[in-house]
Parts: sequence; structure tokens; C-alpha cells
Amino acid sequence: MKTIHIQPEVERALWAGKPVVALESTVISHGFPYPENLETALAVEQAIREDGAIPATIAVLKGQVMVGLDRSQLEHFSHAKGIRKCSRRDLPITIGLGLDGATTVAGTMIVAHEAGIPIFSTGGIGGVHRGHPFDVSTDLEELARTEVIVVCAGAKAILDLPLTLERLETLGVPVVGYGTDEFPAFYSRSSGLPVDVRVDEPHEVARIARARRIAGIEGGLLVTVPIPLEDEWPAEEAEKAIAEATRQADELGVRGKALTPFLLARISELTQGRSQRANVSLLINNARVAAQIAVALASSRGE
Repeated sequence: MKTIHIQPEVERALWAGKPVVALESTVISHGFPYPENLETALAVEQAIREDGAIPATIAVLKGQVMVGLDRSQLEHFSHAKGIRKCSRRDLPITIGLGLDGATTVAGTMIVAHEAGIPIFSTGGIGGVHRGHPFDVSTDLEELARTEVIVVCAGAKAILDLPLTLERLETLGVPVVGYGTDEFPAFYSRSSGLPVDVRVDEPHEVARIARARRIAGIEGGLLVTVPIPLEDEWPAEEAEKAIAEATRQADELGVRGKALTPFLLARISELTQGRSQRANVSLLINNARVAAQIAVALASSRGE
């Protein structure tokens, strides 16, 4: 990808073999209102630094793919209007027309892999939408084809989690539970659905990723981390708000790209911001775990 610009700090770290963690930018432009989105982005980057890695937030700025954003660029994406969400389909459009774009999970994976960053932290991946089994996020296909470790709190709770796991299994994506035997349900620590394997240490994730690479098996690795216990949102309460928001979306005919932002915003309103606080907590927690795994990956390089 010839249009990539890697921030000097990130480039130096990559050249030196130091740990780097990629971050998406849709959580800034489409995830939270201003100024909470900027505060969250800065807190996530700081958490990665505190655990020994370098953060690299990815976005497209006037057609230029950016790997690592400075403070002014983060501020731009936190309040600018008309920023396009960039998945695989949208990247060439955004780049070719010189637009601003915020990368999704899939878009971030593509750029991270091209830049040589092996791990990416996010909140939750996309998946199969409830009541619409043919509405499936590109994130799942990207996990099947792009060699990046994705650290998350499972799939977004607004999705059909059993069908999302079924699709991941079909695509051959290993689902790892970090400190858990169950697939996390985003706001809640447990979904009742099993993961493929449990690990409890960063170096175990590094070993699985290395084995997958050596075997020449295409695709990424999904590492799922439960939200911190003190910030968990009881599943029954979460499900009530999600069901109501989903009902309203169906009534209004909200579909496609507009659905997830609509649901997340409506759930936040229905819960007086509790869902947003949980979301911030899991984003920071995931970033810390990703940084620890990145350090393990860097230390195991060359083994």
C-alpha cells in the first residue's frame, strides 16, 4: 500500500523490533460523542504505553493512510463531520478521492498487516446481526484472510453471538479466551458459549500465533478478554436495553452501516450512559492485554 504514512515514533519501533499495537479510529469518529471520544482515545493509547508498547491509531486523512496519529489529528477525527467508515470495500474509495476515513476492525487489520504490526486492540468485533442472518460484518471475513491478532471483548452484544461464533468456526478463525473459558458478551463477562481454547498468559497467545504462522495457515487470531468485573453490566439488564434498541431500529428500517451506530447510541440513551462507561472500561482493558501480548511477541521474535 504505497499511500501509507507511518508516524516516526511507530516507524522507529517497528524497525527496532519493539512492541506496537494498532488501534482503530471508528471508535473515535463514530463510537462516542465529543469530547468523550477524544478522552477515550488518549486513555487507550496511554494504557498501551504503560504496559510497554507503542500505540498506532490508524485512519485515512485526506486520502493518506496514517499509521499513528498525533494529538491534533486525534482531535480532528473526534469532531470532524462526514468521516467515512473504512472497511475493505471503502479504503480505495476514500484513498482515491482524497477523503477522511475512520478504519473499522477490518480496515484496521488490512493497514496494520501492511505496516508490519502483528496485533490490534479494539472493543468488539462485528458479526451476524440479530434477526438478519445475512447481514454479516466484513470483520469476520477479514479475520479469515489477514494475519493479525485481534484483541477484543468478544463481538458487540447487539449481535447474534451464537451465529457469529458459528461463522467464525466455518471460516477457520481460532477463538481464544484470555482468562476465560467462555466467549465474552461485550458488556458482560459471560455468554454461556465456549471458546476454542483458554490461555492465561501473553506468551501463550504468542506461541499460538507463531504456530499458525509456521504452519502457513492463512488468517488471524481472535483473542477475547472479559470486561473487568467491577465494570461488568449484568446480562439481563444489557439484554433488555439491546432488545428495545433493536426493536426501534427495525421499526425505523435502520440497516447496513447505520445500524451499529444507531443501536449503540440508543442503548447509551436507554441506560443513562452506563453502556458507554462499560465500553470505555473494556477498551482500556483490552488495550492493556494487547500491549502485554505485543511485548511477548517482540521478545519471542527469532525463536
